[in-house]
Order: sequence, then structure tokens, then C-alpha cells
Amino acid sequence: MDKNTILKIVAEQNVRFIRLQFTDILGVMKSISITDDQLEKALDGELMFDGSSIEGFVRIEESDMYLIPDPETFLVLPWTNPGSNSKTARIICDINDSDNQPFTGSPRYALKKMLEEAAQMGYTMYVGPEPEFFMFHVDEDGSPTLKTNDKAGYFDLPPVDKGENARRDMVETLQKLGFEIEAAHHEVAPGQHEIDFKYQDASKTADNIMTFRIVVRTVAQQHGLHATFMPKPLFGVAGSGMHLHISLFKNGENAFYDADDPEGLSDTCRYFIAGVMKHARAITAITNPTVNSYKRLVPGYEAPIYIAWSHRNRSPLIRVPARRGIGTRIEVRSPDPTCNPYLGLAVILKAGLEGIKNREKPLPPVDRNIYEMNLADRKLNNIESLPENLYEAISELNRDEVIQQALGQHIHSRFCYAKIKEWENYSSRVYQWEIDEYLEKF
Repeated sequence: MDKNTILKIVAEQNVRFIRLQFTDILGVMKSISITDDQLEKALDGELMFDGSSIEGFVRIEESDMYLIPDPETFLVLPWTNPGSNSKTARIICDINDSDNQPFTGSPRYALKKMLEEAAQMGYTMYVGPEPEFFMFHVDEDGSPTLKTNDKAGYFDLPPVDKGENARRDMVETLQKLGFEIEAAHHEVAPGQHEIDFKYQDASKTADNIMTFRIVVRTVAQQHGLHATFMPKPLFGVAGSGMHLHISLFKNGENAFYDADDPEGLSDTCRYFIAGVMKHARAITAITNPTVNSYKRLVPGYEAPIYIAWSHRNRSPLIRVPARRGIGTRIEVRSPDPTCNPYLGLAVILKAGLEGIKNREKPLPPVDRNIYEMNLADRKLNNIESLPENLYEAISELNRDEVIQQALGQHIHSRFCYAKIKEWENYSSRVYQWEIDEYLEKF
């Protein structure tokens, strides 16, 4: 895909508007729409925007920034514009500062830097995500409610699974956009769904996760529903995660596989696991970035809260699926779908590479159900816990220089500032549970 090809597609397919998209530090996609007659100027990197208006970007006195479209991300969206037969396309952009240099506060740039570090060691990172989400009814004003659109459970079929039509349309839309969908099904909780798409290199996967969110919410809206990636919208049921299946390749070979090892795992794989486990508490601030994220990370709902790894069971932080050969990979189970995918993949990769560089050896795998182990058993097995809340996670991030390096000083400082404000806002509120628990008692 190059400039001339894009201009040709726009003319042939009656594309009238183009969304120039990028992601802010908090993982929220932003967009500037231009008309087709401005596209050539945009592709030449001549368009600027006010960065001071974007969360965590720059101060007002240094606000001019350039949008640098990535031609490989150009897509014509598979729906027409209301009231016409014209179409809208999108293209994901990198960000340059006012000196036209890569902006260190761009999450996409942070991931690119880490991928360059991996490349210098000979590695390419591949990632396959498993994002989950809920669908709720909306009220007469179109605002979301907490009333799920079904009462179905894991792998249930219609008519119990009333979300199948919306989910099918999501899959078909994603396929039109070039996604290779591996599975789509109802999840454990009522109104909860999962759509898995094929692994790709980490940069492409991060772009795909952002596109996936937009498609899911748009199609749900077309069905009169509201789709949310909030990790724990309902008490007493499973929350939504985004398990990440990760592998490294070197010279075209899976670097995590060793045919001569009894378990089929290379030393590189074990070092990578050890690195992720060593920095897991700091990583959690990025992969589980909201106050609500920690309502999911509780016992009883298959969400990991303990720092361990296993070949089989799903209670530890990291699981190694059974497949070997080219499909050898690790599954990091803690991230949730509010995670900024660029930053999440950057910090996991950084931790894993540090493990490889330092030849860190992980503790033995834990094949017991950790939820059934008491505190003494966990201490005996050196099993630590993930942070219990956002404040604790940010404190861990502020102590971990390795993970800070992956983010860069700009992103680290702005991210922590925003998240401490979020925690303080949450902590100062009075909630209904407190009224119910204390108002009459005291």
C-alpha cells in the first residue's frame, strides 16, 4: 500500500471522508476527519493538530504536532455514510512533534521502540489477543443500561444466546476489514462475548485491537445494543479479560520451542516467562489501567491474581498452551480490554527481553489450583500476588525502572499523573454499598 494506490482506491470506491486515527496515552482512540481532497496533503505528512487538547500529550505552549499516516493501515470502512452512497476510510497515524521528530508521548512510538530493541536481539514478537466484552440494552434515550441482552453462559447457543446475530455481524464486518477470525462465542457471564483473531506481529495486533473496539461498538449500536469493554460492569459474575498469546520468532523459527526439551520449551521461553513474572506487579498498572480493572482481579472468576506459571491450569498469571512447534507460545492472562494495547505489549516485551538478557530462571511451574492454596502454601511456593488496586499498581510502576524505560519518561509521568487523579476521584466518593452497610449500623 502506497500513496498512489490509496488515492486510486479512494477515487474508485467513492470514499468521501477519511478518518486520521491515533491513540492517546490512556488508550482512547482519537480521530480527525478530512475530505478526500485533503488526503494527498495528509499522506505527505503536512497536516498538523493541537496536541494540547489530547490527554497526556503536551502543554499548551508546545501544542503543534504533525499527523504522519501509516499507509499500511488504510482501510475503507464497510458501511456507507448516512444519506448517501459515499464511504469513509480510516488510516492510523504516527505523531511527530513540532520539529517533525517522532513524539515520545505516542503509545505507538513506544511500542515501535521496543520492537526495534527486540529486532536488535534478533527477535520478532507475535501476539494473538482474546478480547471479551459485554452487550447491554439501551434505554429510550439510547443510554446504556445494565440489563444484559441474554441470560446465556459459556458456549451457549441460540435461542438462549440472544447476542449471536450482533456477534455474527461483528465477525463479518471484521472479516471485510481483513481480520482472520479464529473463534467467536458466548462467554461465561450473561451478555458476555468473546471474539478471537489470528496472531500477527505485535504492531499490527495493537492496531487491530483498536480497530476491533470501534467495530464491536459500532455494530452493537446498529443492533440497538451497547457494547462495553469495561472489565467488571456487573457484580457477582465473571469480568472481561484480554488474554494475550505471545511468541518470539528468530530467523523464521519459533524461539520458544525446543524439540530436545522434555517439555518442548526453550531456555529463551523460560527466561521470557521469568522476566514477565519479575516485573508483573509494575506491568499490571499498564495492562489493568482502571479502578474497575481490580474488581475483575479477584478470586473465583478465573482471573489471575497470583504471579505464577503453569502448563495446564488457568489460575496462574501465565499459562503455556499445549501446542508445540511453530505454535509454541505463552498466554498472559491478566490484561483486560481497557489496556492501551501499544503500551501493554511494550511493557510485556521489555520485561521478557530483560529476562532473556539476564538469563532469569522462573520458579517451577505450579500445576495446582492456586485459589485452593492457603497463604502458607503460597509462601512456601514463593507465589506473590498482583496489586489489589490501581493505587498499589501505580506505586509498583513508580518503583520499576525497567518498565519505566519501556514507556519513556513522558508517557510514564503523564500516565501516572492521570491515574493518581482517577484514584483520588474514586476514593473520595461515597458509594451505595457504604450507605447500605453503615448508615443505620452507626
